[in-house]
This record gives sequence, C-alpha cells and structure tokens, in this order.
Amino acid sequence: MPELSDMTLDEQVGQRLLVGFDGTNLTDDLKYLIGTLKVGGVILFAPNIESPAQVASLCADMQAYAADCGLPPLFISVDQEGGPVARMKEPLTLFPEGTPALKTREAARHFGSTTGRELFEVGYNMDMAPVLDVQPEGFSGIMEKRVFPGSPQEVGDLGVEVMETLEAEGVLAVVKHFPGIGRTTLDSHLTLPVLDTPFTELARTDLVPFEIAFDAGASAVMLSHIKYTDIDAQWPASLSPEVVKGVLRGRMGFNGVVMTDDLDMKAITCDMDTAARQIFTSDVDIALICHRSDRYETLAETLKSMATRFPGANALALGRILALKKKMAALAAT
Repeated sequence: MPELSDMTLDEQVGQRLLVGFDGTNLTDDLKYLIGTLKVGGVILFAPNIESPAQVASLCADMQAYAADCGLPPLFISVDQEGGPVARMKEPLTLFPEGTPALKTREAARHFGSTTGRELFEVGYNMDMAPVLDVQPEGFSGIMEKRVFPGSPQEVGDLGVEVMETLEAEGVLAVVKHFPGIGRTTLDSHLTLPVLDTPFTELARTDLVPFEIAFDAGASAVMLSHIKYTDIDAQWPASLSPEVVKGVLRGRMGFNGVVMTDDLDMKAITCDMDTAARQIFTSDVDIALICHRSDRYETLAETLKSMATRFPGANALALGRILALKKKMAALAAT
C-alpha cells in the first residue's frame, strides 16, 4: 500500500473519486479511468453485471491493473441492500423483502454474513449498506421499502449487526444516508428534496442510528442529497460544510471517510466545478459519480486545483482514505 508521501498529486486526487463505468470487462476507457485519472474506486450497476464468474474476472482484472499502475487497491463497491436495491441477482442469495423484513438481530446478522461472504467471493470489497434512515411512525415516504423497522435505537442496533457482519466477511460497510432521508417523499434522483425539520428533532431521531453506528466503529458514511434548512439553507447535505464540518465531524466527532451520494442525481443542480469546490471545503473525502461523462475530468481538475491551494486539507482526506484501504486489506486477510 503506497504512503501519502509516495503519491503524486494526480494520484492523490484520483483517490478521491469513486466512479461508475460502461462495460462488463476491462475496457480501454476503464483502463483510462484507473491508469490516467487514477480513480480510487469503482461502483458496479446492473449493466456491468452478467454473472458471478464475469464479475469475479472483472474485479480481478481491475485490481491487477491498478497494481500494475502502482496505485493502492481499488474500492470495488455495489449497492446490495436486499429488496428493491440489490444489483447482484441469483445465484447469489436474494432477500426479496429487503431491510424492512430484518426485524431481529439474528435476521440482520444472517443478511450481513450471507451478503458479505457472497460479495467478497466475487471480488467486491465495499457494500453501500446498511441504510440507517428512520421513517417516522405512520409516515409513508420514498424510503419505505428500504428502512429497518422500529425506533431510531432499533434501526441503529440492526444496522450495526449488518455493518459488523459484512465486515467480518471482508466487505466494508458504508452507512447511509446522513443525516437521514426517512422523512422525504421526493426522490433525489429526480429533484432536490427540502426538509424544514428542526435540528433538535433530527438529533432526537434521525441522527440516533448514526451515533450508534459511529460508537460501534463505522468507518465510512454516505451523505444525502437533501437540503436540511435548519442546518444549511443553501446546500444539500452532500455539499454542505454546516452538515459535514458542523454536525458530522464537529458535533458527532466522526473522523472516518465521508462520501457524497451520486453526483449525477438531479438533486445536484450546480455545475461540477462548484460541486468539487464544495466537496473540498466541506471536508468530504470522496466524490461518488456513477455515470461516465466529462464530469469526471472536471471533478479531478477542480479537486487538484483545490489540493494545490490547500494541501493540508487534502492530506487529511487522503489520510482517511488510505486508512480505510488499509482496513480493507486487513479485513480481506482475516
């Protein structure tokens, strides 16, 4: 594993990008993303997936190419929550009722251990799960089929079971979507949801599962594309210094890896140059962008410019990312 001091600025900036790509094998463009743009991770979706054997070959080829380029191992991630969000299909084990059916710690452990083992066997090392969003009692929102049942405490407890069992099988867990999207009826894939819920209410409910996960050692968290007006009336959480520096890192003391949700979602209305500046100044470590476009290069160039101006902040972000990759290697070795 390279150390920060051994990495060029291009390599450092590339580690802050986690991207999607087109194809089912190691294409020339994927080689460009890894070898030239030097991305730190990739995420697979249904169009990238044909079979477990094909995924295993693709993952092995990507990791070998990154090593040949002198780069740290890639994060290779997938959304495998069960229910409606499960990119890998049969013959892997499916949990068709999804997270709402995981009503006991035993059920959550079974899901996490089974999913983690099967993902690890085909080459993944990161699952964008568990969902720690809380849906208020009697409320029907966009996350209804994706949330754990019960109180905020129960959501946190069940989420920690999934998180810990995924990682026991060698797959990093990314808890999401901070600071919580269980209250929204709008889809951030299509628009920017705005929540006026007072922060005191968020702290009493929505933040509780994340506090539980952080106390249990969560090392990565994904931000939502929701604007929480009582925290920051200007920016969605994914681009907000008030949410990340103020609440997540400041009030809650989280010092792990923070990543955006997909910057291709229509909730993100600013250009990628602006988004990259907000990511940097908000103390976000990784930009997640899932659909191939020239936005990748724009993000990289702006992050590089910001890193040149503020090398200390860039070094802190890279330190967190490399620490997570060392944890990833340690999990894989156990």
